[in-house]
Amino acid sequence: MSGVHESQQDVDIDLGGLFGAIWRNRMRVLLATVACAGIAFAGASLITPKYKSEARLLIETREPAFTTGQDRAQGGEQPAFDEAGIASQVQLLQSADLIKQVARNMKLYELEEFDTTAKPSAVSDVLVLLGLRKNPLDLPPEERVLKEFTEKLTVYQVERSRVIAIEFASKDPRLAAEIPNEMAKVYLSLQSGAKLDTNSEATRWLEPEIANLREKVREAEQKVAEYRSQSDLLPTGDNSTFAVRQLNDISTELARVRGERANAEARAESVRAVLKSGGSPDTLSDVVGSQMIQRLKESEAQIQGQISDLSTSLLEGHPRLKGLRSQLSGIRTQIKAETQKILSSLENEAKTAELRETQLTQQLNKLKADTARAGEDEVGLKALEREAAAQRQLLETYLARYREATSRTSNNATPADARIISAAVEPTEVSFPKVVPITVVGGVAGFALSSIIILLAELFSGRALKPTAAAAAATSRRREEEEVVVETPEPAETVEEPVVHADREAFREPVVPARSLLSDMEPEDEDEGEEEPEVAEIAAVEAEDDEDYSIAAVADYLVENEIPVAISVSPSGDRGSAATVMLARRIAQENRKTLIIDLTGSACPTRLMAQSQFLPGITDLLVGDAAFGDIIHGDRLSDAHIIPRGNANIRRAMRGIDRLAMVVDSLSDAYDTVIVECGAAEVEGVRRLTRDQQMDIILSLPGADEDEVVDLLTAFGDAGYSEIVLMTGEAKEPPGHPGRRAA
Repeated sequence: MSGVHESQQDVDIDLGGLFGAIWRNRMRVLLATVACAGIAFAGASLITPKYKSEARLLIETREPAFTTGQDRAQGGEQPAFDEAGIASQVQLLQSADLIKQVARNMKLYELEEFDTTAKPSAVSDVLVLLGLRKNPLDLPPEERVLKEFTEKLTVYQVERSRVIAIEFASKDPRLAAEIPNEMAKVYLSLQSGAKLDTNSEATRWLEPEIANLREKVREAEQKVAEYRSQSDLLPTGDNSTFAVRQLNDISTELARVRGERANAEARAESVRAVLKSGGSPDTLSDVVGSQMIQRLKESEAQIQGQISDLSTSLLEGHPRLKGLRSQLSGIRTQIKAETQKILSSLENEAKTAELRETQLTQQLNKLKADTARAGEDEVGLKALEREAAAQRQLLETYLARYREATSRTSNNATPADARIISAAVEPTEVSFPKVVPITVVGGVAGFALSSIIILLAELFSGRALKPTAAAAAATSRRREEEEVVVETPEPAETVEEPVVHADREAFREPVVPARSLLSDMEPEDEDEGEEEPEVAEIAAVEAEDDEDYSIAAVADYLVENEIPVAISVSPSGDRGSAATVMLARRIAQENRKTLIIDLTGSACPTRLMAQSQFLPGITDLLVGDAAFGDIIHGDRLSDAHIIPRGNANIRRAMRGIDRLAMVVDSLSDAYDTVIVECGAAEVEGVRRLTRDQQMDIILSLPGADEDEVVDLLTAFGDAGYSEIVLMTGEAKEPPGHPGRRAA
């Protein structure tokens, strides 16, 4: 669970605080708004005003009345222009030839606005004399006007219509209106003349071509009919012969049968391979899908569950356990037998598919000969059909073009396919710049920018965040429980913070004796006749000057020896727990997945690592109020993870101490290193947690004296713990080869 998600569970954004921050800084916002508006006003006032005017053309198919009636009677009405046709007319209106014609008609090259090179500067003349620049006056006047004209011209299609708008911008409002109107007139004239020339030329060329094509089409169709009757090529509905159709059907069926055979053989081979290797057939879909296998698996799971339950109270040689194991063996034998039957079924399926494939292959080979003969004959037929189709299509095209061109050979029969629907008028208002809107936009931009900066500053500083109702309720509930369950510890003196890790703030918390959750467990009844645990021998090593019990040394020891689970006891309180937090972060820096479980009464590791000390944790898991995925959280300063103490009742949670041991074992499979921080736990509490398993015990004793260290080592040694690691928190260089025992 990410830190952002955790943070969102405990805090909300205080909208009132955000708007309050803007109000507190209202003078700054006002100054920024006025400054931006002033800059926008000054910039807009310095720009030379421009005027715009627009003419509009409607693109449509236009025909004389008599021609249109004749075309409709014959079904030859021309379709309206499509999107591509309208776009082509837009490009035509922006063509260089049309612009040059307009420039010549209106003598635009005589105006300085359109021909800036007509009066060259002194620098330009010098560059021309030195040959570094081509003389712009060598170009025709229309060419010099072209670039400037194009920049001021805008031609576009009105959305979802066949209307084209011609928009022109100029310093002179009169020119802004006259130029679009002149462009529309030139465009209509060019279209009308081009249509007349095209129709006359097309008519003269099409007449002899149509006569020749008619004879060619007749001959080609006659050859197709004769060839089809001689070759006995019976046509089908999909333009293929009967033999080809039958061959395609058999080929498709053969491919399907081969696929079924390959699938059956592959499934059989997979079952055979699992049985041969002695592996579990549970991963095979054919085996898992068997109802018999499913019932046997259910029986196997029930018997295994009974064996697991009885193993906790009965010895291995108990008759009931032997009987259950015998039943389990019989069920597994039945599972293997059922798997063998499934294999035989798959093999029979593969054989059936193989026989079907053989039959289809024989039929296919027989049809290949017939198809080959028909294919040779069909080559000639297709060639004749292609020739006849090409000639027929060409003839139909020529006939349509000839009729169209004939009806448009007169002068009155070739109107342009467009008309002016809106002429440009002389503008009275400036198009650009709009001083007032630009000033308003500048002021709004200044206000928005300054407000955003203030809001971001409030959010990143945390001043605009407030606890959620759920977090406040959790805080109240936890405090009430602590008043009943947890005794208030006596405050201890603040000690000098050790230099252990770059995250020094971990040691800046008040140092108080930390009560352990293990201290709230109900006493466990001892079984009669229980043997005392064997006291393991502890290697006694005198503390010399070159020995190192620092956090770095302990971290290297855990990493190099790949210790999966370590129990950390901190008799010194929160200071020892803080050293354990630094140990977890140090191990996480070695690219090892590290987890720390907070079993302290003060929740010191939770405060140092989690986003909030009221997140769900280990006590919530033990009482059943939370799942695994809800209690694991990321450290806010490293890649390590933490399971917080939680918010549930501690005594109720510690009744499930047996579940806690299983939780630790499960987490050790997912993480490289699991550290259980028990706080100021007693030896008996640690024994209840470890269940007499041999685990590494870390005594986190920063600043402890020699007598206290010896007493603790003796107590844990008498309890049977031989792997005890002492961590004083002193920042020395870690030893090169730390031993299995630090003390």
